[in-house]
Amino acid sequence: MSLSRRTVLLSGLAAGAAGATAAALPASAATTGPVRRLPYPFTLGVASGDPDHEGFVLWTRLAPQPLAEDGLGGMPARSVPVHWEVAVDERFRRVVRRGTVEARPTSGHSVHVELGGLLPGREYFYRFRAQQHLSPVGRTRTAPSPWSMPAALAMGFVSCSQYEHGYFTAYRRLAETEPELILHLGDYQYEYAKGGYVAPGGNPRDHEGPETRTLANYRQRHAQYKTDPDLQAAHAVAPWAVVFDDHEVENNWAGDTPEAPDPEFPARRAAAFQAYYENMPLRRTSLPRGPGMQLYRRLRWGRLTTVHLLDTRQYRDDQACGDGYQSCPTALDPARSILGAQQEAWLLDGFRRSSTRWDLLAQQVFFAQRDRDAGPLTVTSMDAWDGYVASRDRITRGWLAAGVRNPVVLTGDVHAHWASDLKLDYADPTARTVGSELVCSSITSGGDGADSATGSHPWLPWNPHLRFHNNLRGYVRTTITPKQLAADFDVLPFVSRPDAEAHTRARFVIEDRLPGLHLTRDNPLSAGRTSTSPADVDQQTVEAETRRP
Repeated sequence: MSLSRRTVLLSGLAAGAAGATAAALPASAATTGPVRRLPYPFTLGVASGDPDHEGFVLWTRLAPQPLAEDGLGGMPARSVPVHWEVAVDERFRRVVRRGTVEARPTSGHSVHVELGGLLPGREYFYRFRAQQHLSPVGRTRTAPSPWSMPAALAMGFVSCSQYEHGYFTAYRRLAETEPELILHLGDYQYEYAKGGYVAPGGNPRDHEGPETRTLANYRQRHAQYKTDPDLQAAHAVAPWAVVFDDHEVENNWAGDTPEAPDPEFPARRAAAFQAYYENMPLRRTSLPRGPGMQLYRRLRWGRLTTVHLLDTRQYRDDQACGDGYQSCPTALDPARSILGAQQEAWLLDGFRRSSTRWDLLAQQVFFAQRDRDAGPLTVTSMDAWDGYVASRDRITRGWLAAGVRNPVVLTGDVHAHWASDLKLDYADPTARTVGSELVCSSITSGGDGADSATGSHPWLPWNPHLRFHNNLRGYVRTTITPKQLAADFDVLPFVSRPDAEAHTRARFVIEDRLPGLHLTRDNPLSAGRTSTSPADVDQQTVEAETRRP
């Protein structure tokens, strides 16, 4: 009986492939020279990312002792050759590419293999070997030809995975759906020392090490997250495209400005960027240069979809009137930008050049206006696009002026599911809808949360463009076709214990050339599966919005 792809990938990852040997690889790939034998080094799994129509990036990092305090993972202070293979079948009977790359101490013994020359729109499998050890097998794919119109793209997006706040079951549940592409929209890891950020009800797991400030700290923290088998399963099932938010460095940083005065912040940011690159399947174009890193970029999926991956941290002006909810005239200053002038110009140019059916803005913080005051004041989050109103207006008018066919903003950060219609004038309830925003909940951040059968939130009555909210943890699955984008908001009943099952709390559709969200006929939104009353959910949500780091 043959094994299913899901069994090979997910069960193999759970076993860690620690018992595998290199006997299956050809002798020509054997390691030469007398070297100290390594313990099993693939404790952090494998990953792929940034696919285009000719290739992708393959990633792994050698770390026999992943939680070592020096951040070196128990590796010797020398380079180690790592052999890699790419095949068209999961048993590697038809290998199409192979090679060897050095895992160097200066890059934390991470490996980035940037491949080209492959066939478009194809599924591939990959693995690594170091000495006698084989890695788990990963599945990846190339994007379709730029001139083709794919029938569909199955894509998931996620954000905010605080290791201490719960188990990463949501990653595994997403992996089990076998998406073709996964976007991570930020807060992949958190910087706090053990107990520095406590979820309601307490933390079921603990961070290792101090608050991350040095390269060793950030390497250790990334390694701790990467040891999670559920995260490894999600990385191994599909290529990822990643962007950071604030916690990859520190809470609420903005450009060159840390949360609190810190003369060492440039060095801290440089260390965080270096560790981020070492631990993500990113191309060489994103290799950090000191405290700077080129992260905004585009992915194209044939003529169906362009994904504009944005960086809303590195170039933004400092938050106006503090980081929280304020009624702040400075937020309206036309000189302020959340993207910076260069990235804004790049994005607007991308709108003008786009020829795909769907343009997705994959980014970090809430785009639509979210006013928490029922009265005449506008009280909004200064850490989101509400703190950069003119910048949001320029981007929105930019896609309208360019005639972008279907603009959709994809967002993380707020630890809850939201869905919104986008407007040019949020003060006018009758203003026409000019786009849509889909916001994914957290993987774990905020703890278990609470369910609502109605998608309720106390701010919705005076924010009619906000269409849906749910405060459980989860992810969003999208199925994109030439005619529509369908979004399933999947949730888990708890993350404080492992192995929760996922279910779809709401399902929306965006029709081609018809901006705005539409409930599907089979929408489970009113199915009545609740853990608390809507009133209790509302109060918990308001309290969480007030205190969330």
